[in-house]
Amino acid sequence: MNYLTLVVVTIFMIPITTVYAALAAFAGAVIALAIYHFTAVRPALDRIQSLLGTHDDLIGGGAGASHRLDRLDAHIAESRSSADRVVDRISELERVARTDLSRAGFVRYDAFDNTGSNLSYALALLNREGNGVVITSIYSREDTRTFGKAVTGFKPHANASEEELQAIEIARTSLASA
Repeated sequence: MNYLTLVVVTIFMIPITTVYAALAAFAGAVIALAIYHFTAVRPALDRIQSLLGTHDDLIGGGAGASHRLDRLDAHIAESRSSADRVVDRISELERVARTDLSRAGFVRYDAFDNTGSNLSYALALLNREGNGVVITSIYSREDTRTFGKAVTGFKPHANASEEELQAIEIARTSLASA
């Protein structure tokens, strides 16, 4: 018995439903591979081909390479200019921050026993270095008096009341907690 005869006899001995099942499985596998190819493989290959074209243009000095490099140079110059403006602005803000009155302390109190409602106060307005002024207003039933004292390094130049020192301390710690 030759090989061809053996194949024909073997094929005819397999039930026809098994052949159909095998053909259906093969067709399903081919369809699944085709779907995978068109949804995953083909887009990836197109992207790789596009990247290779861009790479070849840049490396080979194609017509698009010069234009792309010029755009990149312009973008880098624009970024440097923007960074320089930011650095200048930060320097300006740091200079202003040294002299602004960003620290404040406020204390209300009764200066005299016969007054109520805490109408007297001490207000400290200081910059970050502790330089500024403490303003005190003392209320009595007859009149109100206001005083101002210079402050340097969180220390008043003249003798200060307990309330004024308290207002300076509040101002000193005001940014530490913020």
